[in-house]
Amino acid sequence: MPEKLPEKIFREDGLRLDGRTPDQLRDLRIEIGVLKTADGSAMVCHGKNRIIAGAYGPREVHPRHLAQSDTGILQVQYRMSTFSVGERKSPAPGRREKEISMVVQRALEPVLFLEQYPNSTIDIFIQVMTADGGTRCASITAAALALADMGIPMRDLVTGVAVGKINGKPILDLSDKEDKWEEGAADMPVAVMMNEKKITLLQLDGQVSMEEYEQMLNMALEGAKKIYEMQKEALRKKYNSELVGR
Repeated sequence: MPEKLPEKIFREDGLRLDGRTPDQLRDLRIEIGVLKTADGSAMVCHGKNRIIAGAYGPREVHPRHLAQSDTGILQVQYRMSTFSVGERKSPAPGRREKEISMVVQRALEPVLFLEQYPNSTIDIFIQVMTADGGTRCASITAAALALADMGIPMRDLVTGVAVGKINGKPILDLSDKEDKWEEGAADMPVAVMMNEKKITLLQLDGQVSMEEYEQMLNMALEGAKKIYEMQKEALRKKYNSELVGR
């Protein structure tokens, strides 16, 4: 049976049901190089989300008709495991998975120098092991780290985070229960290149005023800044350990 939503999202003391303040991220843990057979990989544990991304390439494009003589291409496959949600998910890729694959691809393309790899592809495979809201943003964070772990040139990392509005209040990093709450709700996934101050993804589901939109965007950018620092620290930790081991 689907999990029953709570009767309210905010506690009497104004905090969210999980004890977070409106502008507080869920716990985040990042590990780099988790797949030994991939050219680059990362695992992101964001709240109850468990997401693994593996990156491969640059390599020859298959099928060949997808190749472009003047640039490389980025191909992303996002999949949710059948056991990743409460109700067993069909193993066949659904419309939402195809949409998120495209969203992640477009969010990441601006950081890559694809023009340096004509007739080639860089492939990213994302597997959601457990899902608890915000998987597209956490997948962008994980995929960007997998690309960085490959060692290819990048303009910047990409950081994903979602912000929403419930009962007229903006909140950062929605959990699954918060994401499904319908009373006065809005959801806005954002991906950003923090170093270059460029937004590579911005979607909005729901209605907000211009003032609310600006407040939500600023909250998302502040949250992304914290995740970005953790991304860099995770990469430093891996490569420092490799240098020590040599």
